Amino acid sequence: MSRVYNFSAGPAVLPEEVLREAAEEMLDYRGTGMSVMEMSHRSKAYESIIQGAEADLRELMGIPENYRVLFLQGGASQQFAMIPMNLMKNRVADYIVTGQWAKKAWQEAGIYGKANKIASSEDENFSYIPDCSDLDVSPDADYVYICENNTIYGTKFKTLPNTKGKPLVADVSSCFLSEPVNVEKYGVIYGGVQKNIGPAGVVIVIIREDLITEDVLPGTPTMLRYKIHADNASLYNTPPAYGIYICGKVFQWLKRQGGLEAMKEYNERKAKILYDFLDESRLFKGTVRKEDRSLMNVPFVTGDGDLDVRFVKAAKEAGFENLKGHRSVGGMRASIYNAMPIEGVEKLVEFMKKFENEEK
Repeated sequence: MSRVYNFSAGPAVLPEEVLREAAEEMLDYRGTGMSVMEMSHRSKAYESIIQGAEADLRELMGIPENYRVLFLQGGASQQFAMIPMNLMKNRVADYIVTGQWAKKAWQEAGIYGKANKIASSEDENFSYIPDCSDLDVSPDADYVYICENNTIYGTKFKTLPNTKGKPLVADVSSCFLSEPVNVEKYGVIYGGVQKNIGPAGVVIVIIREDLITEDVLPGTPTMLRYKIHADNASLYNTPPAYGIYICGKVFQWLKRQGGLEAMKEYNERKAKILYDFLDESRLFKGTVRKEDRSLMNVPFVTGDGDLDVRFVKAAKEAGFENLKGHRSVGGMRASIYNAMPIEGVEKLVEFMKKFENEEK
């Protein structure tokens, strides 16, 4: 069977090159006589895998020396609690709510202190990014929080909020490594890797050293303290070893593509093909304000629920998988992460044109 075009929002498409490499090494990783799945995380072979992955990520993102890179478990959702537990010294934090995941993070923070919602786009079903140039940032807030790319709704912060000197914490799960980033603008950048980097089960946290302290909220479990993981180079306990190994392969693949500048250009070309079609289509329409559109997640609708269902079914039969929108919003969504080849988007648009003509 040939591979389908997988438009899933996550777990998502991985570079074929990476999958083939991993398949070749499955039974014997570089002469060790065993798979990485079977390998001790304390072994020299694994040490070189995790250290190599960190070095490549640092190079790709230009991560300064005063930031630590942590490979953790629990996905992005566990960070909703870990962030306030470690950073909410004054028990106050400000949240910008631009989608379901930001909302969940805000609600979770409310368990640990005063979580202020200082901006939101919920009034228009999260179809835009609010103006964050002059927010009412709380004087005693420990940080300002955003979800930078909203996977469900297809919006993206093109300009980071003015946090008025407070550390910016950003969930970048669905735009991780899709474009260059100035790490110094953030206190914490984190993301689950299952959208743009690797298999589910790993979350990467990039955190400024001054934010890693012993001073955490009372009752914070040992496993949820950044300092424990930083002091132990992400090897305090058995890490998600195989997932990190695949992430490392993806980092190397990205370097071979020309790095994040090249990826941004490629992602813009891909997204333009789909958005241009949606803007001229008489049947399909995008749901996001143009200036806030994501390069990674493209939601669209026909305006008729039954027709949406018919389209998703027909697309699946034609080899286009996982185009159904998130259960909370319906419609369709094409996630076109780094590993989605441009011809996948071209073929999808071709199919959408054909479907539109048949529906006239």
